[in-house]
Amino acid sequence: MTELVIIAKDIILPIFILLMIGFIIQRKFSLDVQTLARLNIYFLVPGFIFVRLYETTFNFSIFFQIFSFFVMFVIVLFVVAHMVGRMLGLDPKRKTVFTNSVVFYNSGNYGVPVNDLVFKSDPFAMSIQVIVLTMQNIFLFSYGIFSLRQADIGKVRALLGYFRMPVLYAMLAGILLNIFSVPIPEFIWVPANYIADAMVAIALLTLGAQVAQLKIAKQLTSVYVSVTIRLLIAPFIALGIIYAFGLSGVLAQALFISAAMPTSVNSAVIAQEYNNHPQLAAQIVLFSTLMSTFTVTLIIFLSRVLFT
Repeated sequence: MTELVIIAKDIILPIFILLMIGFIIQRKFSLDVQTLARLNIYFLVPGFIFVRLYETTFNFSIFFQIFSFFVMFVIVLFVVAHMVGRMLGLDPKRKTVFTNSVVFYNSGNYGVPVNDLVFKSDPFAMSIQVIVLTMQNIFLFSYGIFSLRQADIGKVRALLGYFRMPVLYAMLAGILLNIFSVPIPEFIWVPANYIADAMVAIALLTLGAQVAQLKIAKQLTSVYVSVTIRLLIAPFIALGIIYAFGLSGVLAQALFISAAMPTSVNSAVIAQEYNNHPQLAAQIVLFSTLMSTFTVTLIIFLSRVLFT
């Protein structure tokens, strides 16, 4: 009971305070949500990824294990979501949003504080979470955007459009400068950190603003199914992969917990940016974040039983 209260107070409550601020501001001032989405994609997320990659200490053995787990996990989730989306009879655009909502999970502004609380600021555990976060963002801002745009502009143009995204270059710069230990001048590093620190707040404020525009549909079947897969089925898919790969200890525990995170805020952000059922995407993020209050707590408990 004490652990539940701590998680609710230190992780869930701060998230919902920022969501509520975005909700209230949108109701009062009618912000341009499209502009907020672009601010996230073209400014805040690239800065966040650059700073976190530059700061991370790379262990290539651990990196390969996490990478292998992540690839297998995403493939299984994609197949499950795609098949379920087809069973629900979703049109191609809605099925893309549905699939993205299952595959892309909130490993940043939700997963990072959960990791920090569970492992008490253990740098090894946090490095695992940062690697997962990085791969999630690379995947989200490559395939995620490609999948949303290909229906409108074709696969080739959608693929070429990715190379205009600053996330790609922020990722490459962060990794290369880190590997070669290139010092960053203070006048660049200070504003870069300001940008990175602003990402979580603005992303959640954007989601709150999106929620304020929602008109809750009567038919929420696809929302409920997405949330069920993301919060209940996905962690146990991850558990099967963890056992199959023979992972153990903090690595297994951190990956299991990270797999239980709710749908990524940025999946709603890119749906808003490219106007592909943004209300459906925002509803899934909202419901999955609400329900994760209970499911993430359960997964944290199970992770301690299974891996400690």
